Amino acid sequence: MVRLNGRFNQAHVAGKTTAHRRTIWGIRQPLLSQAVPPKPVAPVKFYGTLTFSIRAGGRGTNILCALFMAASNPRICCLKALQRWESSREFADGVLHRTLEQSDLPQSNRAFVTETFYGVIRNRTLLDFVIRRFRANKLDAATRQVLRLGLYQLYKMRIPAHAAVYETVNIAGPARTLVNAILRKSIAEKEAVLEELENAPVHVRYSHPEFLYLKWQGAWGETEATQLCAWNNQPAKIYVRANELRVTPGELLHSVPGAKPLPDREDCLEVEHLPSEWISAGVVYVQDPSTLIPCELLAPKPGERVLDACAAPGGKACYLAQLMQNRGQLFAGDYEPLRLSRLQQNLVRLGVTNTEVILVDWLRSPLPAGSPTFDAILVDAPCSNTGVIRRRTDVRWRLTPDDFRRMSHLQLRMVENIVPYLRRGGRMVYSTCSIEPEENEQVVSEILNQFPQLACLESRKVGPLQNNMDGAFAALFQND
Repeated sequence: MVRLNGRFNQAHVAGKTTAHRRTIWGIRQPLLSQAVPPKPVAPVKFYGTLTFSIRAGGRGTNILCALFMAASNPRICCLKALQRWESSREFADGVLHRTLEQSDLPQSNRAFVTETFYGVIRNRTLLDFVIRRFRANKLDAATRQVLRLGLYQLYKMRIPAHAAVYETVNIAGPARTLVNAILRKSIAEKEAVLEELENAPVHVRYSHPEFLYLKWQGAWGETEATQLCAWNNQPAKIYVRANELRVTPGELLHSVPGAKPLPDREDCLEVEHLPSEWISAGVVYVQDPSTLIPCELLAPKPGERVLDACAAPGGKACYLAQLMQNRGQLFAGDYEPLRLSRLQQNLVRLGVTNTEVILVDWLRSPLPAGSPTFDAILVDAPCSNTGVIRRRTDVRWRLTPDDFRRMSHLQLRMVENIVPYLRRGGRMVYSTCSIEPEENEQVVSEILNQFPQLACLESRKVGPLQNNMDGAFAALFQND
């Protein structure tokens, strides 16, 4: 059940999207057929969001028909996704999912698009460093994106150089001569370029915002900051938690070749490839072991009334329900209807039966007066996500120096509105997937200053370099 303080607006869930019309290379349609006499225009839909016009019988027809056929070209698909991500505030995961959903690519080409899309984002500064070496003058955004895609194939993938150049030049449009020249120079001078990269600043070599690297360097020193940047650029491993509401870890372990349990967590497996039947059957949830720490620190018991205040998409809520053995009451809240829809789907898929989903914005309109209190509350607060940059590749490019102070204010306001719903003697866990003290220890100190009735019983902190897992923080409070 989904409700907003008892009510639910289905129309709000549907949402709306705005179509954007643009060309792949940032050029206007008349340039494609300027030599063709005016004739009736027939619109052609390309890639779902790109619209061109074909003048019937003109020479532009062949060009644009070729473009239309390129809807199954993985490099164009990747380029489209990169342009959409660059020009919006959408998360990379969502952009890639929607792009692949609109394509008709086979699985092998989808894997190529996924690798190149995340790879270009992950190595953005490094690739721009190489581009500047061969082209000091300003480039338009579309041509730069094509060059990034080509250079990533040449410098970071095992693709024959001639194939990478040929295929990339073919999608470069009016910039094909320039793109061809730069890519070929980058091959001829690759050894010199790699040597220059070895001597480049750390934030360039590992493609991190300079302010973020300097922040980490000031906090932990140059060696650890460099190691953290290197960790963030490694592809994330696939970890799954066995959903013990449906299956035992042992049953999963023997069902897929190559699956292996984690050293300190028999209920978590590392897999090379995720079987689709595992997802559809609801026997696993894909999550890093660090995400389980706040739930285990809260230690909900069967029969208790528990609140997961910021629950979507549902990984922690499903684990809380498992710890409660599907007994008692679990309330899973979030502020956005579409996120709640995904949360509800995951609860059903994993066989959770003791949970009620509620739509609530803790910053604006908490639960109505007279709402019941809870035995245990998990506040997995929105944060800067600096502990999961390896897994969320684009996070680094969305951050600004002011975000850490801004996020800590929002986190504290959220806790202020949630604490009144914690019963006397109840437990609350505040957690983030950030590695920044402003969002962790400093917020805990402020919570204790503002709520003298709360006592901090324990805190846990894990990090990539110390624990070989995503960064996370959790603090357990008791309402005395």
